[in-house]
Formats: sequence, structure tokens, C-alpha cells
Amino acid sequence: MKKTTSRRLAFLSGSALAALFPLSAQCADTPPAAPAAPAAARPPVPKRAPDTPGYPKFTKLEKGINPPADAVGNFLVGPDYVPAPEAKVVDGVPQGKVQQFSMSSKDSKFYNPGIKREVPFGTVDPKNPRTVIVETFPMDYTRTITVYIPAQYTPGTPAPFIVTHDGPGLARADAPRQELARVLDNLIAQKRVPVQIAIMVAHGGGDAQGHERGREYDTMSGKFAEFIEAEVLPLVEKNYGVTLSKDPEARATMGNSSGGSAALIMAWYHPELYRRVITTSGTYVNQQWPFDPATPGGAWDFHTTLIPQSPKKPIRLWMGVGDQDLLNPNVMRDDMHDWVEANNRMATVLTAKGYRYQYVFAMGVGHSMGAARGQLLPEALEWVWKDYQPQK
Repeated sequence: MKKTTSRRLAFLSGSALAALFPLSAQCADTPPAAPAAPAAARPPVPKRAPDTPGYPKFTKLEKGINPPADAVGNFLVGPDYVPAPEAKVVDGVPQGKVQQFSMSSKDSKFYNPGIKREVPFGTVDPKNPRTVIVETFPMDYTRTITVYIPAQYTPGTPAPFIVTHDGPGLARADAPRQELARVLDNLIAQKRVPVQIAIMVAHGGGDAQGHERGREYDTMSGKFAEFIEAEVLPLVEKNYGVTLSKDPEARATMGNSSGGSAALIMAWYHPELYRRVITTSGTYVNQQWPFDPATPGGAWDFHTTLIPQSPKKPIRLWMGVGDQDLLNPNVMRDDMHDWVEANNRMATVLTAKGYRYQYVFAMGVGHSMGAARGQLLPEALEWVWKDYQPQK
């Protein structure tokens, strides 16, 4: 494929930068140098103490105990976790169906073609210290959509639904069955959440800046929500004979890492479409690509400017992060790549603006929250739907 013009990115690790300048690039008449020593390993992510000055004040919970499903505020759990019983098959509980279909990028009006980058990252942009320059290529891709339909759904009835990011591929139809679908089976049967459809949307490939996943998830705009609305939801309704609610209070989004920031981005830019959000290890950091002067810090701007300086929006947000979550001191040294700091700052500004939120700081886990997620997912789903009232 033909290369595109140089693109700007907002992230580069020191080891990636070194990899861009191999010894083979020396002048031809220079004697060959000794083999380069292996790149130094990145220091392990430090454990962040929950009582660090400047952190939110947390309510400590005992082993296996989740925050109350109607509580607002900041909670501390772990480091020992108990897998949620709601994730298991329970005799007598109706089981929903999990089905899949695929979408080609060639049929999209939003993301055609896809993109991928040539090298891990790129070179620092001398005109903008927050960005780097990288070569990207156009790319065709296929996206898998996995749909859970509960046994209690009545055809023709407008159904509440949740859109989740990083959905499984066609070969992994059983993966959601073991977590989200099982949990929803049990929560719906216990009447702890409304009867709802889950729509698990796979990304377009790669990760972070210069790849399709990063373009979709880290861009600070309403485009991805608009893509879901215009191209994904109509196919779900057509393929499975379901009716999806138009009520924004009946629509939730959920994601991990950049999928988490994407979930909040959807609701932030389109609160008329989505108002309930769950994020784990949310990438509220400077990872947007391409650079946008309107939000120069990418999702880091959520807690520095967007939430503090905007009128309060009708968003209900559940967040979780691990004490060993990502810390990436990138080459720009912009101090906007600490996932724990970003999520703590989110809690602080959400409190100041009076948002309905619940924040869980999980000890002993890293990015994606590991065993803590297995304990917390049912409670997060119950909490995010707690005040839902069907339209009459």
C-alpha cells in the first residue's frame, strides 16, 4: 500500500525512540560499531499508596466486599479478591443468546480506510513538544460485533442496552459468555439491572496512536458515537429483530483502558445518546491522535479543563483503577501519562462538579484491574443502572 504523509502522534517511549536510530544508519565510511547493548528494561510500575497526599479520600472495604450499589464516592478494595458468584452459570436462571456478525471497513462512511503505523512510534515533532511524527498506511479491516440478547427480552419492545469496546473476534464467541453475558443473565434474573441487550464492538486493529484502535477510541470528538449510531446499531436491529431504546437514560457504554476513555467520550460529546458509563483503567491521558489544538492534552483534558469548565452533564460514571496501573514517562516528559494520577484527578473534579460517580481504587492489581475486575463487574453494572426508570 502507498504511504500517507507524515502524521503526528502524542506519545513515544524512550526505548521506541532509540529503536528508530539503529547502528546501520551510520555513514558508509564509518567503521562498524560494537553491537548495541540490549535496551534497558522499563522500571517496574510503582505501587501507589492510597493515602498519598493529594489523592482522594477512600473508604476502605473488607475482603470480598464491594461498595454499596447506591453509594457515591471513593472506595478502596483489595488486595485479596473473591470472584463474583454472578459470573457463574446458575441452575434455573434463563440464559440469553450470544451471536456475532462482522462489518467491513469498506462499507463504512466513518472509518474507511483504516490506518496502521509503520514503526512503533516516531520522532519528536520539533514544532510541538506534545507530539511526534510517524508514517502511517491505509488498511482494510473487518470488525466483529458480538450481541447478547437476554432470554427475557420481548420482541418489539424498546430495550435498554450497553455498548462495550474491544469486543471479541469471531473465533471467540464463548469469551463474553464467561463474563458479561453470564453476569447479565444473573443480574437480570435477580432484577438488579433492567432487561438489556449488550453490544460488544471490536476495534479496527492495532493500538494507540497511528493505529485504527487509537483513532477510534482516543479521539476527543463525537465521531465514534456517531459511527455506532449510524452503522452498528441499525445492523444489530436488522440482524436480530430487536428494538433498541432511543432514551439516553436507557443506554450505557463500557470499556477498559482506551476503551474506557472511549466510553466516556461517547457520553460526553453525545449525552443525548448515552448517559451511563463504566470504565476500568480509563486512559484519561494524553494519547489522542492526531493532535487537536481544541483538546491539546487529549483525554487528560477531561480533568484539567473539560469537566471543571463545562456545565454539569447528565452522566452517571463508574470508574476503577489499580494501584499498579500504567505509568509511562514518555519522551515528551509532559507529565500526562500516569493512569492512576489521571483517574484520581477525575474523581476530584467529579466531586467538585457534583457528578453521580463511584470510584474504586484496587490494591495489588495493574492495568485492566486483574482479579479486582472479576469481583467488581456485577456491582459496577448494578450501580450504573441503579436509578433507571423506564419511560412510560
